[in-house]
Amino acid sequence: MEFSLNQLKYELKTPLIIVNYEENDLLDIYLTAALWLLLAIISTILANRLKISITLMEITIGALFGYVAYKFDFFDKLEINSDWLQFISGSGVILLTFLAGTELDPFTLKQKLKEISGIGIFGFFVPFTGSFLLSYFILGWEFQSSLLAGITLSTASMAVVYAVMLENGLNTTEFGKSIIGACFINNLVAVIGLGLLFTPFTYRTVIFILVCLILIKLLPTITVYLTKEFGNKTAAIRTKWILFLLFGFGALALWSGSEPVLPAYIAGMVLAGTISKDNSFIGRLRTLTIGFLTPFYFLRAGALMSIPVVISAPITFLILMSGKVVFKIFGIFPVISRFREDRKEKWYYSLLMSAGLAFGIISAQFGLTHGILTNEQYSFLVAVVITSAVIPTLIANSFFLPKHLLRKTINEEELP
Repeated sequence: MEFSLNQLKYELKTPLIIVNYEENDLLDIYLTAALWLLLAIISTILANRLKISITLMEITIGALFGYVAYKFDFFDKLEINSDWLQFISGSGVILLTFLAGTELDPFTLKQKLKEISGIGIFGFFVPFTGSFLLSYFILGWEFQSSLLAGITLSTASMAVVYAVMLENGLNTTEFGKSIIGACFINNLVAVIGLGLLFTPFTYRTVIFILVCLILIKLLPTITVYLTKEFGNKTAAIRTKWILFLLFGFGALALWSGSEPVLPAYIAGMVLAGTISKDNSFIGRLRTLTIGFLTPFYFLRAGALMSIPVVISAPITFLILMSGKVVFKIFGIFPVISRFREDRKEKWYYSLLMSAGLAFGIISAQFGLTHGILTNEQYSFLVAVVITSAVIPTLIANSFFLPKHLLRKTINEEELP
């Protein structure tokens, strides 16, 4: 094939035009990413000075900055719904959920199954029923909207709970593992409820379950082989393998109509006995997750809260907030009391279980996308979910932190 000189010039010039166009887009992305990370740095400094959880501070700073951006008409500049930001923040919550799963090995889950399942199931049904009744009879929402509000406000946030306990050192204790397990059961029931009420059970669901069962059976063997053969090499194959698994499971979950956070937790739990003993590897994953990915997730979650909507109708907000927190706390407190005797442990457990975020926002977004919720209803639900991630957790850490467990953890770490 022959090319003329003009054709050759065209072939050389066209890529340059494309590169220049991409460079302009990349400039906006880099500037926006730098802004989000600056907010993350400010959040870290303030959290350190005020002795508040970094996670809660990031959510709060995100909400305040989102309000300022809305007030001064540059909210669109935050690119809060851009594909790249949703991918980074979504990756953060998936990895954080995976790390939470590694803290709860199958032996612990089996040992605490009665406690975890009881608290997790009651932690869904009591606030689901209360929120549904409040939305339907008090607020006058439609039946379908009220059902979705019940599911949205009955969820628990494994991401917030795990991040907060990681900062306090409770993630390694039996107490912390129980809370993480109860959060998982709570959200598992919520996902099942969302599927039964609003999404059909199709062949994709069957394929998703079968593939997960097969891969979960093979995961430990493959991971042990890769670790033994290549784990000490500089190629960081274990990190690549974990990320491949999480994104692969996530894609399959989305294709089937489920959520990528759920298989991430299961994968972490299945691989707990394989990788959790390598503290150096887990430490590097935590650095990647908490140092880079999760700030985007928590800041973005805060920015999604519409403060003007809350201010415009505070009574509606308070009614929904009571459905989320009051019904959750007083619904599971009697159950927790059957397994815990210490007063602070019982209240800390109850307050952390009332914190919501990822699954709550996902449920609300599902309702908005499918026309079940109006924009106003969506804004109220997201505002309540995000607020529930901050206030109960802040109260728990300020007044009910079980310091006797922290002292025990420190003393155990000091032993040779």
